[in-house]
Amino acid sequence: MNWQTGPTISTESDRDDAGLSIGETCARTGLSARTVRYYEELGLLPGVRRRSGGRRVFGPDALERLRFIQRLKALGLSLAEIKELNAVYAIGGSTRAMLERLDELLARHLAELDGRIAELGTLRDEMSKYRDHVASRIEAPNAGPEDTP
Repeated sequence: MNWQTGPTISTESDRDDAGLSIGETCARTGLSARTVRYYEELGLLPGVRRRSGGRRVFGPDALERLRFIQRLKALGLSLAEIKELNAVYAIGGSTRAMLERLDELLARHLAELDGRIAELGTLRDEMSKYRDHVASRIEAPNAGPEDTP
């Protein structure tokens, strides 16, 4: 089991991931080389090996971690929050501790999202009412250029 996704199921393509270049890694994840380097710089990809010429070599763990980061970013977590999850895992050495913290972060983001949805619903209602008001002014027989909504 790994810290990102739980049990790992190997596939034929995973067995070929032992030494991917940054270009191959980017092709498999859809990330840019600049993004991958930035994640490494932030400490989100610890232990990236280097070839004798200094070129990065990415294995299956790095690919899984990059895909995990992408999922978390898509769910609205910041890189700082993702880095915190890395730290929780590194300090506790426990997938459970990391998952408990992830659950807390997701709950907070879900509450914020619910709040934004409610605000947008209110804004939509206000806009619809104001549009009705504008339409009634347009249809009014005495509406002239001096009449403003």
